[in-house]
Amino acid sequence: MYCVINIQLICKVLNILCSIISCPAATRFSLNICQLFMFICRFSLLLLDLEEHYFEQHTAYNLTSRGPVANRRSSGSLKICSKSVIFEPDDAVQPILKIPLKDCKGIATLEETVHNPFTESKPACIIIETKQIYLIKEENVVAPYKYERLHRASCLDKQGDQTAMVAAILQSRLARTCFDKNSFQHVTEIPHMECVAEMVSPLVTNAGHICITDCNLYFQPMNSYPDSVVQIGLHSVKRIYKRRHGLRPLGLEVFCTENDLCSDIYLKFYNTKERDELYYYIATFLENHIVECTAESYMLQWQRGHISNYQYLLHLNNLADRSVNDLSQYPVFPWVISDYSSTELDLLNPASFRDLSKPIGALNTERLERLLERYRDMPEPRFMYGSHYSSPGYVLFYLVRVAPEHMLCLQNGRFDNADRMFNSVGETWKNCLEGGTDFKELIPEFYGSDGSFLKNLLGLNLGRRQGGGRVEKVELPPWASDPDDFLEKMRLALESQYVSEHLHEWIDLVFGYKQRGCEAVAAHNVFHPVTYEGGVDCDSIEDPDHKIAMLTQILEFGQTPRQLFVTPHPQRITPRFHNLSATPSLSSSELSPVSPSMESFEDLTEESKKMAWSNMNKLALQSCHKIHKEAVTGIAVTLGGDSIFSTSQDSTLKMFSKENGLQRSVSFSNMALSSCLMLPDDKIVVCSSWDNNVYFYSIAYGRRQDTLMGHDDAVSHICWRDDKLYTASWDSTVKIWKCVADDISSKKRTQFDLLAEFEHEAGVNTLDLSPAGTLLATGTKEGTLTLWDIANPLPLNQLTCHSGKIHQVAFSPDSRHILSVGEDSCLAVTDVQTGMLIATVHAELEQRCLCWDGNTVLSGGMSGDLSVWDLLSSKVIHKIPAAHSGAVTCMWMNEQCSSIITGGVDKQIILWKPEY
Repeated sequence: MYCVINIQLICKVLNILCSIISCPAATRFSLNICQLFMFICRFSLLLLDLEEHYFEQHTAYNLTSRGPVANRRSSGSLKICSKSVIFEPDDAVQPILKIPLKDCKGIATLEETVHNPFTESKPACIIIETKQIYLIKEENVVAPYKYERLHRASCLDKQGDQTAMVAAILQSRLARTCFDKNSFQHVTEIPHMECVAEMVSPLVTNAGHICITDCNLYFQPMNSYPDSVVQIGLHSVKRIYKRRHGLRPLGLEVFCTENDLCSDIYLKFYNTKERDELYYYIATFLENHIVECTAESYMLQWQRGHISNYQYLLHLNNLADRSVNDLSQYPVFPWVISDYSSTELDLLNPASFRDLSKPIGALNTERLERLLERYRDMPEPRFMYGSHYSSPGYVLFYLVRVAPEHMLCLQNGRFDNADRMFNSVGETWKNCLEGGTDFKELIPEFYGSDGSFLKNLLGLNLGRRQGGGRVEKVELPPWASDPDDFLEKMRLALESQYVSEHLHEWIDLVFGYKQRGCEAVAAHNVFHPVTYEGGVDCDSIEDPDHKIAMLTQILEFGQTPRQLFVTPHPQRITPRFHNLSATPSLSSSELSPVSPSMESFEDLTEESKKMAWSNMNKLALQSCHKIHKEAVTGIAVTLGGDSIFSTSQDSTLKMFSKENGLQRSVSFSNMALSSCLMLPDDKIVVCSSWDNNVYFYSIAYGRRQDTLMGHDDAVSHICWRDDKLYTASWDSTVKIWKCVADDISSKKRTQFDLLAEFEHEAGVNTLDLSPAGTLLATGTKEGTLTLWDIANPLPLNQLTCHSGKIHQVAFSPDSRHILSVGEDSCLAVTDVQTGMLIATVHAELEQRCLCWDGNTVLSGGMSGDLSVWDLLSSKVIHKIPAAHSGAVTCMWMNEQCSSIITGGVDKQIILWKPEY
């Protein structure tokens, strides 16, 4: 009875599939069915056609009337698939037999009726009439498929109808089964959800059931291949990514290691809702998962040298839906070297490198002109390049020596022509420069450590070239002695000074703002519309044949990465060459390195700062003093640290000494003071006021020395540098005044000359000067950050980075970035050179003030907490709860970063010190 049930099941599947095909009779092929069990040897899913499904297998005998009598019966395993029947003999010398169902005319069952109960009945038979049989892995050697054919194929029915029938059968089979909970690792596991999906690996998918519990993710293949169940502990998951599969949002990839190249499982769902539900359930196990995996956070790490060029490109590929499990979206890396003929590779010579600001197709001017001429005459939708820079064919072009079965799967059992194989690195580069349809980039393996893909370690017969030579290992450039040497020099080139300074230009083309639209046209970077996300909506295509053709084109032609950046990507901060800007507005004094004579002193100062910031999570309270009647608004300290000055909304300036306590209290008007600063001679304290004025207080004479009446509304913030005073006001202006410290210290009346005025569209709440004093950043009540060149009243960059008032802005010590905090509880990092918002960190509560070193931030919040942030991981690494009993409103830090003073709404100033 057991055999009969399985026979009926097989016949049902095969008869349904055969009902959608029509072919002439051909070779007769019969199999004896015995019992169901799993026997996996040479068979793999790569023997299936693209988009084909493997249902089940049975042990069987292949009976044939040809050949010696001893060889006419062979035992093995029969695989039932959606487009073929495959017989794998137990004898590894014999070939695997593959019978495409489209080539079958008839499939019938035959069972001999036996009336004698004492006589053993003969096993059941399936008789298959087919026009051709594929012979695979004869003598257990990976080689192009052989086939036996008798008749020419007749016209088949529509491909769309066949695909629809297979999909219906697949869904029917999945619906009749469910996840086997006996596979749970623990009996106490609680299931959260179950659904059906397909496990994706290069060129193949495998349907099955997903079950996620409170501690594990399970995938159970319908055919139990290659394992009966795949289990992943949720506690071991490091990262998860939503993926596009076939340009549709159906994929999910799970990583349990920090290796960004290989994941633990890639799943394709049948609808986006189930994908998203599973994603968010797993994400709850990952602290700050979504924030950690942003392009902006990785950009910041890369810019500051915390991750290499190679690591950054892997991160961007991951975020842009590129995966080694999907050959149509395989990670893409750039060609960076252009010299493949010299005996020595000079990585200090710019001529050794490819121009990273141009796509491959635009590197050759003559070829580009021909392509543009065709582009101009082309009807809409127009494209410049008829092939992509990354596709399954290109990936396997490079990897055929280590993935020959994948190539045979992609090319219907054949290797490519020997002269078109990956024979030489130099020839391949030359063809990319000169070929009319070859615009391919590289893959990560060229910058890895395993050179197997450059050798023929499997001894494959890849054919002979026109000159008669066999295709063996890849010919390397003269400057490489062997594959290991080649890869090492490729890695050195990728991490070189030149590439570090120009890699952002290539990122603009592949992942950034030059990927689409008018910028892509200007950069000669326009590919076929079907390669872009959103370029075609397959679900809206009603004609099944057209839909199948479109999906096939998408999968085989290649896909453009998801766009990650819509503004110019900032340049990397490189250690040996700091004048990176091509923009005149960023002066060389702002970005150039210090002179050699200052290096030892600077190094000592930098070391002390680094030590202080590395111990910022060990802040110790020194003393606290309640010296005001309202919130503290500003803090200034003399150079020696002997006297502390503070302003408050109670309209007073207080002078305080740690040894002698409160020494002075001065009031200039009956309105609040908003900020204060100390002029460098330690003789004058400058205070800004809500009464529209700026007051100059003489410490030596104990009185107001001068008054600047320069605004029509409250003065919110002030800065001083190089005998210039910068005043920000709620009247929507920032003004620069001539303010000579020595003149103010003298008893004579000072002449404040207005040097410049910067107009804004809203009240200005804060400002900051770059360390060199050449750039100015301002923040408004409406959340707009503006970057100004002091020498020019026109803004360099402007963006709305907060949805509400900006409380404070601050340049990083190297002037590369600006950090701002605002009413929207966000910490926003803006790139100075491009004006691009490169990171946004969401705090639990609004942050009011800050100090930072470019990586670590000390901020004061509305609740009175002091928080230490690591911007690279977007995490709070330390918190001092309730440092103030109310909002922390201002913060001061000395130049060595070894002393901190905070002021708050609680009317107190508190002195802190990092302990180390």
